[in-house]
Amino acid sequence: MYDPLKDRRPSKLMRRDLHEPFDAAVWPDGVQLQSFTAEHAAAVHNLLATAYLDGGGSVDAFPVWWSSLTNDAEFDPKLVFVARDSGFRIVGVAQCWTSAFIKDLAVQPDCRRRGVGRALLLHAFEVFKNRGARTLSLKVKADNPSGAVRMYRSVGMHPISE
Repeated sequence: MYDPLKDRRPSKLMRRDLHEPFDAAVWPDGVQLQSFTAEHAAAVHNLLATAYLDGGGSVDAFPVWWSSLTNDAEFDPKLVFVARDSGFRIVGVAQCWTSAFIKDLAVQPDCRRRGVGRALLLHAFEVFKNRGARTLSLKVKADNPSGAVRMYRSVGMHPISE
């Protein structure tokens, strides 16, 4: 099981109290939430690889990534939230663990600053609140150049460690 407190890369662990009020997810025009299926895996992997180039992270080659993901005890395909545009392109994804941890959140570079990431986060808040979670956490590189930390703060997430 992934333990964000043992990962020694320079990063921030951020958390949101789900008992505090938060906005409902509002999807940008032409973007909608879709249920994840295994057929989305390659496109999600490509999105993660593309997004992590800007954010300083990385993702394993598809076969290693997919095997690792699907064999993890915390993986639940119902907790992978996919945002698609009107052309059915995956423009954003939030992949969450059952422990109320957002493992990956990524938005296509040409779709950033349109509200896709915010809508994915707010949707995840609602899902985990309904599952009875008290908080939802994620880890972000401290020097992430994509504006992610600013977006996380804008939805009420706070750093709990650096």
